[in-house]
Amino acid sequence: MACMQLVPIPALADNYIWLAHDEAGDAIVVDPGEALPVERFMAEAGLALRAILLTHHHADHIGGAAELASRHGAKIIAPDDARIALAAERVGDDALISLETPAIAFKVIAVPGHTLSHIAYVGAGWLFSGDTLFSLGCGRLFEGTPAQMLASLDRLCALPDETLVCCGHEYTAANGRFALSVDPHNAALRARLREVASLREAGRPTLPVPLASERACNPFLRVDSEAIKTWAGTTASRVERFAKLRAAKDVFA
Repeated sequence: MACMQLVPIPALADNYIWLAHDEAGDAIVVDPGEALPVERFMAEAGLALRAILLTHHHADHIGGAAELASRHGAKIIAPDDARIALAAERVGDDALISLETPAIAFKVIAVPGHTLSHIAYVGAGWLFSGDTLFSLGCGRLFEGTPAQMLASLDRLCALPDETLVCCGHEYTAANGRFALSVDPHNAALRARLREVASLREAGRPTLPVPLASERACNPFLRVDSEAIKTWAGTTASRVERFAKLRAAKDVFA
């Protein structure tokens, strides 16, 4: 596998388009919500776009895919969902994607919850989680159930500690305020929030972040912790605790 560099390209209001490229200048992008920021970055860096990976059908994740594919001849890889019309290759759970240019491979994990057909890509030490797992949070349940989303997060949480979470939005600071409201005595969370504040003050992204940090800080990955059990009520089941967290986050100011 080639030595790859990873870049989060800011887009729209708070999206990140993830671009990975090798030393030869061959690149892939994940969830290009718009084309122009990708075009600008590739032109400045002298890159050639070879493939486009999509995690789900929402417009802020696929809005630039058709234009980029047409202009560069890049292959679109996407979940099996008719709402994504231009996919050259449709993939599902446990599929293996092996690209020759750039030389990189990914495993696909089905993660229903935010949408029913949502997938994540894992490879090269990166997790492209779309809108399923955020730093210090998780996606809203537009199509799936709490049980589905919790099962999806459990699968992602089982990946190695050093896996770098590359999600679709810069929501970390806002997510952190909610996390602190339900887990106020979490020292790791407080340390992460200090780091987040410093990064944002410097105009830098809070991502990617090691999965180990998310396990220690993200309340949606900590439904089995004593802190979240106490907050949700000790008689609640895992799914009930998760559902209560998600409902509380939905209305958190």
